[in-house]
Amino acid sequence: MSLVLESPPIRPLPAEDEALRAEIKAFIAETLDGVQASARARSWMGFDAEFSRKLGERGWIGLTLPKEYGGSERGAFARFVLSEELLASGAPVAAHWIADRQSGPLILRFGTETQRQFYIPRICRGEAFFCIGMSEPNSGSDLASVRTTAAQNADGWRLNGSKIWTTNGHRSHYMIALVRTSGTPADRNAGLSQFIVDLQAPGVTRRPIMDLAGDAHFSEIHFDDVQLGPDTLVGEEGAGWEQVNAELAFERSGPERIYSSMALTDAWIAWLQARGDVTESETLLVGQLSARLAVLRSMSLALTERLSRHESPVIEAALLKDLGTSYEQSIPALVGEMVAATVDADVPADLLATLDYVTAISPSYSLRGGTREILRGIIARGLGLR
Repeated sequence: MSLVLESPPIRPLPAEDEALRAEIKAFIAETLDGVQASARARSWMGFDAEFSRKLGERGWIGLTLPKEYGGSERGAFARFVLSEELLASGAPVAAHWIADRQSGPLILRFGTETQRQFYIPRICRGEAFFCIGMSEPNSGSDLASVRTTAAQNADGWRLNGSKIWTTNGHRSHYMIALVRTSGTPADRNAGLSQFIVDLQAPGVTRRPIMDLAGDAHFSEIHFDDVQLGPDTLVGEEGAGWEQVNAELAFERSGPERIYSSMALTDAWIAWLQARGDVTESETLLVGQLSARLAVLRSMSLALTERLSRHESPVIEAALLKDLGTSYEQSIPALVGEMVAATVDADVPADLLATLDYVTAISPSYSLRGGTREILRGIIARGLGLR
């Protein structure tokens, strides 16, 4: 039983989109039957190519993309319902997630017609997995200090440099990389462009990075004289910074910035319900977590409404991501305190395993999608404070 789905909706969804929920719930119940909370806790970091292909068969990847490219041409609220159900249930969506959420819409908006016809149908079928090449070694959170370069030549572009903390880069087929096509790192965001990189191309080296939880969903990727074709540039040369900011609004505004610790919350509440002797402190914490979740969900729905009007709420998305990450990261500590206080209770092994995993992985929540420092800088600039 998911906490979020037991809460009344804060903002009503369009009836035709809300009607999609029952079909998704039935699919999840059948597909994830018997999967423990400790596995569900990986959710959008859980890489399962076969699960993604099953979603593609149902038209649930590329839900908002045009039918002419293999999408379902539904609205942003339909995708919200799908994302909410998948994430709240802990479905393993990592394989297709970035391609569906960011890469497909980016190619649709800025790509050439040839790029749209080649990549988007493959994304919608769950056959083309993408990663995002933004962060670089020795650059910290300074995204604009890009040193990876693409130099134009007779055959297209020659790519050299490195990317790091790339989610599922070692498992993906393609990367959309932010690289420098003119100037130097001192020029900051000027001279940056985006390219689609085939990660099987000669000169590409991929190394997974093991995290504290024992998983390897991040990677480091090196480019050594990788030849890119002339048709790999996305959008205009030098417009990469503006395109990336439009892309990040998709990444930061969705429900994945709310539900990363939901498997732990649900496992803990299920144990409380089975135990029966719930304390006042435990009841209070359930209420606090529910109230905070309801507010964040309402904010995410408001951003979805902005996206449905083809707006780019960059500042608001940064605010939601910052608040949502703080919420997600607080859950393992708060639940852990409650579990530790019940010294005489028989705590289920799966709840303990889930708590251990979420505690170990939650520090990464404030890395992916932009660190707190970067997000708060965006918010401050938007408020005219810097």
